[in-house]
Amino acid sequence: MKKVIIISPYFPPINAADMQRVRMSLPYFKDFGWEAEVVVVEESYADIAKDELLLQSIPNYIKIHQVKSLSKKWTSKLGLGSIALRSIWFYKNQVNKILKKEKFDLIYFSTTQFPVLILGAYWKKKFNIPYVIDMQDPWHSDYYKNKQKNEKPPKYWFSYRLNKYLEPIAMKRVGGLISVSNDYLDTLVKRYPRLNELPKEVITFAAFKTDFDLAKQQKTPYQFKKDKINLVYIGRAGHDMKKAITLIFEGFKLGLKNDYSLFNKVHFYFIGTSYAPNGQGKSSVIPISNVLQIEPYVTEQTDRIPFYEGINLMLEANALLVVGSDDSQYSASKIYSYILAKKPFLAVFHPKSSAIQIIKDCSEGLVINLQTIDKKSVEITYQALKTLISNYKIKVEINWDNFEVYSAKNMTKKQCNLFNSVLDECS
Repeated sequence: MKKVIIISPYFPPINAADMQRVRMSLPYFKDFGWEAEVVVVEESYADIAKDELLLQSIPNYIKIHQVKSLSKKWTSKLGLGSIALRSIWFYKNQVNKILKKEKFDLIYFSTTQFPVLILGAYWKKKFNIPYVIDMQDPWHSDYYKNKQKNEKPPKYWFSYRLNKYLEPIAMKRVGGLISVSNDYLDTLVKRYPRLNELPKEVITFAAFKTDFDLAKQQKTPYQFKKDKINLVYIGRAGHDMKKAITLIFEGFKLGLKNDYSLFNKVHFYFIGTSYAPNGQGKSSVIPISNVLQIEPYVTEQTDRIPFYEGINLMLEANALLVVGSDDSQYSASKIYSYILAKKPFLAVFHPKSSAIQIIKDCSEGLVINLQTIDKKSVEITYQALKTLISNYKIKVEINWDNFEVYSAKNMTKKQCNLFNSVLDECS
């Protein structure tokens, strides 16, 4: 059996989006001829919400190596908060020891903590072990370059220049690429023509039914408004989602004007909208509702909640909202949970988003293409909301045959097939 060592700084019980690919794949690697070990940062160094129940989804035979990190308590005084930058030296030393002691066929980076990816080139040179990078998000991107200052991520000036410098180092010796978006791959190939000859595969995020069984063990009733039709969104609500949220609220406002008795029954919940540590997040949804003068109908909680608590809130909601980015390359990892919840939902995505096809293949969810916000798009949104809240009690059916294509097992198979292709290229 071949062996892969996986680099994933965030790992259960840390509830971070970029470790979900690894977590959902670990039960299936052996089925396709690969034995996996994972190298993670000790949880005490992360300031992200935790969910201890996540550990129950990890097979007990998986070997997990932990590395230390510089304490954010001290590095934040220098403006350095990234767990990748704080742990990269420890990763280098710890993995060096592992690779000297054990034989591995491949190194697999599956994380959005991008600076650690440069270690792939170092380990390739030192140990002659090929490495694969999983591009869950774009690394060096111009998306925010021309945005207003208040729309840019914190420390954007520094991170933009750092990414521009580090990305070529990681791509110089990479043996293969996985991505959730073909656009990400196209961008990288244009920058680094050598990548055109390498094994590459678009593998979307996966559906993991096991999570819904585990969620039942952690039921925490949320205080929804009992006399309302509660529409719930759980997840990040960054500036790139402002357009989608605005369109939903504009459609809702039109609904109040045209069908007040129906739309007045609605209350929106946006939960876990910020990646900032609990208590430090800034509202991004409430300001939009204030401008449109619908604030009594909207509740926003910036603090993130445990992963399985989020699933249970979906199951308790009357209906769901899926808010997408205005970036055409955006791929929503959460879309499968919304489908598995078997609740009526309304999704707003850029027309090029891969999530639209997933929804069409598997569910009865309503989809709105996010383009311009004009009279026509607001009318379409109003009609979609009207359909959603008028029929929220109707049972939702899932096309399970199509859904299986997106299962964690099938997505793991695709990863392993690419691993094998990389080894064939190196032989």
